[in-house]
Amino acid sequence: MSMKVKKSTAPMGRPRAFDIEAALDRALRVFWEKGYEGASLSDLTKAMGINRPSLYAAFGDKQALFRKALDRYADGPAGYVREALEEPTARAVAERLMRGAVDLLADPSTPSGCLWVQGALACGDAADPVRQELALRRAAGEAAIRQRFKRAISDGDLPAGANAADLARFVMTVTIGMSVLAAGGASRAELLRVVQTALRAWPK
Repeated sequence: MSMKVKKSTAPMGRPRAFDIEAALDRALRVFWEKGYEGASLSDLTKAMGINRPSLYAAFGDKQALFRKALDRYADGPAGYVREALEEPTARAVAERLMRGAVDLLADPSTPSGCLWVQGALACGDAADPVRQELALRRAAGEAAIRQRFKRAISDGDLPAGANAADLARFVMTVTIGMSVLAAGGASRAELLRVVQTALRAWPK
């Protein structure tokens, strides 16, 4: 159930209610389409249907709003990452991660590219904390994949000589590369060919 936040912004002192969850979804889309620095406060408040005081009161400043949008992205569009780690074999984990990325990147109803990859590519020095935040989140994702592959080695699912760190970096590199390709207009079929090629290199 969506939480309602009431702010006194309507005429005659009457409170104006807005849906925090819906507003956050709209902010996520603006950041996804324009990146952190490209998304102005005017863009955000217009999309969210609120004014600046309401935005600050409900979400904090722009950086705080972006972090909340990243959490929303992780739980929603990028939720396949967490699900992929539950696959029974390392190869199935890798395949679901890459195919999940394709499903997201090729979805015509969402902006192109990946928010975690492109959110702060063109930001100035003032947005360095945002760049660092995205780098930390990508690193955390890679660490989770690495741990899953270490378990696969212990279980005998991967060869004893396999390197979990290298395999995790390989999967991350493929998915990040596909995000860049998708932002440049690559089709779903083209991205799937990348996945097929990557899987042919998977250790037997």
